[in-house]
Formats: sequence, structure tokens, C-alpha cells
Amino acid sequence: MKQLDGRALYYGFVAGANAVVEQKDMLNRINVFPIADGDTGSNLVFTMRAIVDEATIAETTKATLESISEAALVGARGNSGIIFAQFVRGFSTAIGDVKDISVQDFAAAVKKAVPYAYEAVANPTEGTILTLMEDWANSLTYLHGRAKDFEELFSQSLDTALTSLEDTPNKLQVLKRAAVVDSGAKGFFHFLEGFYNFVKDGRALAAVEADEAFEFDLDEAYAAVDEDIAHRYCTEALITGNGLSTDAIKDSLQDLGDSLIVAGGDTKVRVHMHTNQPETLMLRLRKAGTITQQKVDDMQRQSDVIHRRQSSVALVTDSIADIPQKIVDQQQIHMVPLNVMMEGSAYVDRLTITSGTIYTLLDAMDEYPTSSQPNARSVEQVFSFLSKHYDSIIVLSVSQGLSGTFSTFVNAAKRFQEQGARIDVIDSKLNSGAQGLVAVKAAEAIAEGRGHDEVMARIEEWIAKSKIYVSVHTLKYMLRSGRISSTLAVAAKLLNLKPVVSLDEKGKGSIFGKAFSTKGNTRLIRKTVQAIFQQQGIADYCVVHASAPERAQEYARIFTEMTGREPKYIMDVSAITALSAGIGSTGIALITE
Repeated sequence: MKQLDGRALYYGFVAGANAVVEQKDMLNRINVFPIADGDTGSNLVFTMRAIVDEATIAETTKATLESISEAALVGARGNSGIIFAQFVRGFSTAIGDVKDISVQDFAAAVKKAVPYAYEAVANPTEGTILTLMEDWANSLTYLHGRAKDFEELFSQSLDTALTSLEDTPNKLQVLKRAAVVDSGAKGFFHFLEGFYNFVKDGRALAAVEADEAFEFDLDEAYAAVDEDIAHRYCTEALITGNGLSTDAIKDSLQDLGDSLIVAGGDTKVRVHMHTNQPETLMLRLRKAGTITQQKVDDMQRQSDVIHRRQSSVALVTDSIADIPQKIVDQQQIHMVPLNVMMEGSAYVDRLTITSGTIYTLLDAMDEYPTSSQPNARSVEQVFSFLSKHYDSIIVLSVSQGLSGTFSTFVNAAKRFQEQGARIDVIDSKLNSGAQGLVAVKAAEAIAEGRGHDEVMARIEEWIAKSKIYVSVHTLKYMLRSGRISSTLAVAAKLLNLKPVVSLDEKGKGSIFGKAFSTKGNTRLIRKTVQAIFQQQGIADYCVVHASAPERAQEYARIFTEMTGREPKYIMDVSAITALSAGIGSTGIALITE
């Protein structure tokens, strides 16, 4: 093979992708840099699959390569995946509008692609995939005048690539301490091996047509090494627009964390960063262009499951449950976020958007944001990861009467139940603080050593004893979200109507009572809770609010005086709850004795 046309290039990439897929588990196991989150193999496979699924063989070689580059950027995931995508973009840019690519063309384009990869990384580190790319490119420059065809070019340059890979521990102490080579560099080496096998004998074409190479499992990334994690959330985004500047985007994010990579061009940019402030990161990116993709992985929680798991039963709930992060961490509660659909992007509830932020944006938006249940694949990834580390899983879902999240949990669990995993999904018939209280009680029972079946039975008891009463301060947001009609909103405004919202026995929203002032609402809720306290007793309660800390403190004072104890916690509601409740809403959730 002395020249590569568009078809050969495409299948060369696919053969390389197949080789990476075969090494996924090994790449995950040896992943210790930049952080030991054990996901390099998974991320590279995700990136490679995007190329196979989305790239097309076009009429020209240049167009085919541009299709591969576009697919790689859109589907890139993780440090190494995004660096690889940027390398491919550089290669695509360097290739002229030629019918076929010669050995000389190929070597020259690879040499020009390396600076693209380096420039995408805020703080390039030697001993990584970047070093191997550069060493391989240099060997191609040396060999291209001597190699008679692509088989010879790849065969000889792979020796240099292997030497570079084996030398990575000498350039990066964290690799030497762990006695491993760099996982990203190793992944790129296997990609080159696969490409070589194709140019040598067309190997892997049959496997590609059968698509069996990509039937990989849904193993979630996990921390392979127990270490302190300075920046908790692995955060990624894809931005589109016109006149985007990778340098400007990079500069705007430098202070938010580490492992920053910004790849792409003036119309599409992929961002990767480890940060403790994913919401701030997304708000800054929002100013740069349209965010079309978002992803946040909690590396601390993954590490805790591997190295500090507290029980054999995993408790899962969703982000509608109002639980302080401190308790979530202490009790190792696994929270699946719902999505806030805003400006064409799915923001991650509680992580890339919160109630405190969303209210500052709402009035300037033409289209009111909506909520969206978690997608099936993300839930499957959670179940896949947890089922590998726990004996069983209990899922407490937001009320089925309010969201399709319950059905998503049930459907995602079926695959694992068929394989013998114990996963039980419970419709809480609750939301917000009430759902959160039940989840905390369940977590405490698990921590006490209660078994799966006993915890399930107690959850059902606590659900039956739970109540929530929310004073809605303004109907403006309910109107914009479509939860009430404009006629009702106008009438309520004329009468200064302030409803108290609760949930019925089926878990659907209902108007519990009405008053004509905020103080009247407070009196109504106080009277209702007083009766419950006198007749049944209150085992636990919490106060929740939508950007109304002063009203929340007033509620805490009232109910502390009434019950003789402070609320279990006081907190802001989720962004999704805030969209429907409206700013200023305040409520009490309780579980009776």
C-alpha cells in the first residue's frame, strides 16, 4: 500500500479503533495520570466509537478526513480522547486537497499535527500521549524518504513508538512509582498497531462489518489508586458558535482547576477540566458560545466506592431529593442527576446548574427552561459500576406522578436484574425535602447494618409517614413553566393568592390550602404541622427553600420552638424544583413518628 485514499484512511482509523477496544480494560487498570480515575480505556473507546459510528467515507480523501476529525471532536471524552481528537484535527488540516496520500504526505501531516495536540493542553506534561505522538512524528520524518510503502513506514516507526512508550515512566515519576507506562500513550500505541495491521493486510475489516468489536460493557470509570483528589469533578463540554477562540476559552478557565484541555477550532470546541466548580465553568463557557454537550463525573465518589465503601447495600436516589452534600458524602448516597434543558443544552441538575444561579438567568430568557429525566445510558452506567462493588442496590425515585425518572430507573435495572443483580426501585411518591428525608433515613439504616429487605420495608413505612408543605411566594414561575393557566395566574394576582402546595397519596402535586398573604401561608402551615405534631409526633423534619434563606430561618425558628429540636437540615432546593416552585418558595418536609 503506497498510497491511502479516503476509504483506506477510514478503515485504517477503524482498525486502530478496534485495537484500542481490545485493550480497554488494561488501559483502565494502569491509568494513574493525571489522576488515577481508571477511565482512559473507556474514554478512548468512547472516542473511537464516535469515529466509527459518525464518520463517513466521502467523495474525496480530504472530505473523509474532515468527517473523521469532526466525529472525533464531537465524540471525544477524557484527557487522552480529546488530545487524540485534536491530533486528528491537526492531521486533517495539514492534508491538502489531494486524491491520494503518499508516504511523504502522511509523514509531513503527522509532524504538523503534533503542535495542535500540545496547544490544546493548558499545561503539557512529558511522558504522556503527547510525548509518544511527537516521538512517532519525528521517526516518520526520518523514515519517509527511506520507506517504500506504508507497511514499511509503520513497521519501522512502531519500534520508535514502543521505545517512547516504555520510556514514559522515566519522564513521569507517578508512572515510575506505580510501575506502569502512561495509559494514554499506550492507547495511542495500540491505535497505531491497529492501523499498521490494516495497511499490512487489511486486517479487521470483517470485524468492523460485524461490529462485534464495539460490544463493550458499560463499566463506569473508577479510581484505580487510592489518593487525595484535589478537584472532584471531571467536567466536559462541547461548544459551538462562530469565531470561537481556544486560547481565550483556555485563559478564562485557568483558575478553576487542573487537567484543562481545549480542543477544536473557530466553530466547535471541546473542553475538559477537573474542577470543584462545574457550575462556574459552564457559566463561563456559556458566554463563549452555545453549549451543546455537558458531562460531569464525580471522581471522589467513584474513589470512595472502590476504597472506602461503607456497606454492601448501595442507596441510589435522584437530584430532586434535597439532601445536603455533606450528608450525601458521609452516607455515601449515590445521586443520579436530572437535566435542566436550557438554551439548547442539557445542564446537569445540582452540578452545572443550581437554583441560586437559575433565577439570575430566567428573566433574560425568551424560552423557559424545562426538566428532563436522566437518559437510560447514564443510569445504566451507574448500575453497572455499583453492581460490581455492592451486593445489592436500592433506588429511591422521585414520585412517578411528577417525573418519568422512575420508569427510567426501572427499565435500566432490567438488564442487570436479568444478569442476577439485586436492584429494587421504589416510587417514593415524594419529592424535594420529603424524598430527601426518606433517603437519609434509609442511608442511616444501611449504616446500622440493616439488610436489604429490612431497609426496603422501612422505606415503605417512612414514605407513608412523610409530608411536605410548600408556601409559594409568586405564581410567576409556575405560569412560565406551564404548570398553571394564565387565567388562574391573573386571578391569583388580583386576589394576591398565595397557595400552599403539597403532594397527594399518589404523589401528584396538589393545592393544600390558600391564603392571601405570605404571613397567612406561614400561619396555615404552622397550624397544620402543629396538629400533626400533637396527634402523631414528628420523627424528623427539614426546611427547604428557593433562594429564600431568611424565610427558611423563620421556618426553622417556628418549628424548633414547636418540636423542641432543630431541623435535620436547611437547604436550597434543586434547580428543577426551583423552576416550578418559584423564587421565594419555602417549605417544611417531615416524617411522623
